[in-house]
Amino acid sequence: MGVRKRLDIVGMAVLAEVTALGGGVVRDLILNVRPAAFQSLGYVLVPLAATVIVAFWHPHVARVMPVVMVLDAAGLGLFSAVGTEKALEAGLNPLHAALLGVATAVGGGVLRDILVGEIPTLLYDRQLYAVPATLGSAAMAVLYIYDLHGWRATLAAAVLAFVLRIAAMQYGWRAPLARGVRPPE
Repeated sequence: MGVRKRLDIVGMAVLAEVTALGGGVVRDLILNVRPAAFQSLGYVLVPLAATVIVAFWHPHVARVMPVVMVLDAAGLGLFSAVGTEKALEAGLNPLHAALLGVATAVGGGVLRDILVGEIPTLLYDRQLYAVPATLGSAAMAVLYIYDLHGWRATLAAAVLAFVLRIAAMQYGWRAPLARGVRPPE
């Protein structure tokens, strides 16, 4: 996005940080805990490394976008499950925890889109992004209700969201539009 919008390296770094950390920081602020992003340098350094890679080698990165999209789908699944789990452990009810799990997974992308002046892709959900996050978060909440906790539950919910996102990309699935409205070309 930073390259497409012709941002300088500072703008690209800001977008990378906001995209990577935004959803988790929002979640942690809502939960009234110190954001995980401020507890380890890795959270900040990885987006900076990605910025350097994209700034210098963006034509090469563009060629491996299918791999990047698979990794993004994995992150979507993981962040929706972990975000929901953290909210449940903080005492939120399952519905609110699932909503916060979705916010964790998609929040950074929404903030990124707003910063570059675009309608957040979440609002027109080409190829289902929010729906897999929602179903992964809901699965995590349901597993938690049935006292199924830990890495197995988190993995199951994350895999559900991941598989749905990959299927949506593969088959071009999208959320339905209002009656009579045609999808954009």
